[in-house]
Amino acid sequence: MQRIPFDLDGYERRVRSGGCFICAIVAGTHDSELEQIVDQDEENVAFLCRYPTLLGHTLVAPKQHREHVVADLDEQQFGRLMAMVHRVGAAVSAVLPTERLYLASLGSQQGNAHQHWHIAPLPPNVPYREQQFHALMAENGVLPWTLADAHDLADRVRSAMRSS
Repeated sequence: MQRIPFDLDGYERRVRSGGCFICAIVAGTHDSELEQIVDQDEENVAFLCRYPTLLGHTLVAPKQHREHVVADLDEQQFGRLMAMVHRVGAAVSAVLPTERLYLASLGSQQGNAHQHWHIAPLPPNVPYREQQFHALMAENGVLPWTLADAHDLADRVRSAMRSS
């Protein structure tokens, strides 16, 4: 898929001045349906990325607002969160050709402070210079993404999770 330009300045304004988007997703008050929930339990939630840089880009986060990856979770909570990362990553890899599955916890106290993990499947045959951090950076564009695309992919990921 070809990428389209991304309004990085507009995105920065939105995430630095608005409320927590993950808390809004959990509460059901978020302003977009593109972040389709693919898995959730009592503690954690997994949803498709609104601005994917790779097809299948998914985020996993604790439902409670937690900001620090290690300091805000005890070992058991962290283990349960990572178990969801593993389940969702396996499902994403099952429905999309994946040469390498990237996992990263990104965010900042200045914006997107709610702890979250990115799951991003690198498809086969991406030139080396376009892999790794380059592949994850919205500065290099995002995929054109529609609600129909989000519904289709979310259904496929959910189905793969039920099958495993």
